[in-house]
Amino acid sequence: MKTTRASQLLGLSLAGAFALTACGGQSGGTATTGTDGAAAGGALAGSIVTDGSSTVGPLASAAAELFMDANTGVNITVGTSGTGGGFKKFCAGQTAISNASRPIKEEEIALCKAAGIEYQEVIVANDALTVVANKDNSFLTCLTVEELKKLWEPAATGTVMTWDKVKADFPSEPIKLYGPGTDSGTFDYFTDEINGEEGASRTDYSASEDDNVIVQGVTGDKNALGYFGFTYFEENADKLKALEIDGGQGCVAPSSDAARDGSYAPLSRPLFIYVDKKAWTRPEVKAFVTYFVDNDAAIAEAAKYIPLSEEQKTKAKEEITALG
Repeated sequence: MKTTRASQLLGLSLAGAFALTACGGQSGGTATTGTDGAAAGGALAGSIVTDGSSTVGPLASAAAELFMDANTGVNITVGTSGTGGGFKKFCAGQTAISNASRPIKEEEIALCKAAGIEYQEVIVANDALTVVANKDNSFLTCLTVEELKKLWEPAATGTVMTWDKVKADFPSEPIKLYGPGTDSGTFDYFTDEINGEEGASRTDYSASEDDNVIVQGVTGDKNALGYFGFTYFEENADKLKALEIDGGQGCVAPSSDAARDGSYAPLSRPLFIYVDKKAWTRPEVKAFVTYFVDNDAAIAEAAKYIPLSEEQKTKAKEEITALG
């Protein structure tokens, strides 16, 4: 998926936004890097291929473009085939880094193990999975978890077709649903939290791994509803509205603070990258991953993601240390 968020970030002052003073870097083969990712002992060069979550994609793209601006000899590509699709490529040795909006599954762990791929999970940001409606919709403002389940559970397929089936005082207008496909970590997370089982979902909805397709679908129908990561809502807030969610403690709107303090329940979640340990031995990969974590707060804020808490930041640095 192509996003404009990362390219917009290139207009920021790197010195101001990312405090690019070279401080004690980490050894990376033939080069040592500071928090700006620039090589202190020699120019970095090479290509880094990443793929995975469309939710993590814009964050990774922002980090990649800023890193490449300081390291012109490095080329980083960011694919968005979905968390599941990304892990398939990662476990086949096709990518150095896999972007994920959920932890790796047991079957994916087995796939990587069979291929001899060793890896390290690194937490990089937080997200508030956002349920969106058309800007012109007047009756959708807040949905309970039970109402979301009525909409999205497998039993709703072919039966819950009008809004009054969800709530009696909703109009008898046809429901049109848009959401991520089954390779998406967003799909896995949403179905687990709302329907009680990962992957359990009605099938008669418009599915896409491209969040922009979901945006277009919901903006084109005033009775439509969809869901995706918080950053995509922020990019399209002029034409969509985010619904408040009642997880049992009243209606709460998605926001950075609500995700961080746990009040936006149950749809707040951490985001990850998975790093191939063999790729980590390459100086450019080590420099980029270190840069990503060292500058996480500034990158997340600029890209309108939810930065790591201090506890999460400590964990991310420990996870990098575990790479060796």
